[in-house]
Amino acid sequence: MNKRKLQVTNFWLLGFAFALVLAGLFTVTVFAQDDMPTDDEVNAIAKELYCPVCENTPLDVCPTEACRQWRELIRKQLSEGMTEDQIKDYFVANYGARVLAEPPRTGLNWLVYILPPLIILLGAFFLFRSFREWTRPKVAETGAGAERSGTSSPAKDDYVDRLEEELKNRK
Repeated sequence: MNKRKLQVTNFWLLGFAFALVLAGLFTVTVFAQDDMPTDDEVNAIAKELYCPVCENTPLDVCPTEACRQWRELIRKQLSEGMTEDQIKDYFVANYGARVLAEPPRTGLNWLVYILPPLIILLGAFFLFRSFREWTRPKVAETGAGAERSGTSSPAKDDYVDRLEEELKNRK
């Protein structure tokens, strides 16, 4: 009877091993993600580029066929292992610096970064001076001060004299 149990156990072990081998033959390795970049990866670069055909339209939202092709070109370049800077350099080399969402900080392009804050500061300075000038009380000139300075006009003297005389008569 022990021999019979041993044969049954061996049969089950052999059947289990055979099932494992068959399962191993029909399994396929599944990767979580293939080498093709996702739309998010493509659009992350495309939103930093402007369409060379359409004016002021980012490449990631431009509906033209040319932009769709350029997004596919970005996808292809990403799958080939190019970096974001290399892809941007490719587009600048082919279409000029105007395709970049942010102008390069070289040459006269520095003015784009320096002039707006400078203009705002100058405007704030002049506005502050104007407000201070508007709120400052005006000092009225008196007739006595004009006489002391020696720059009194004859027409003003007549007026002042008549005014002083009328004020004296009212008392």
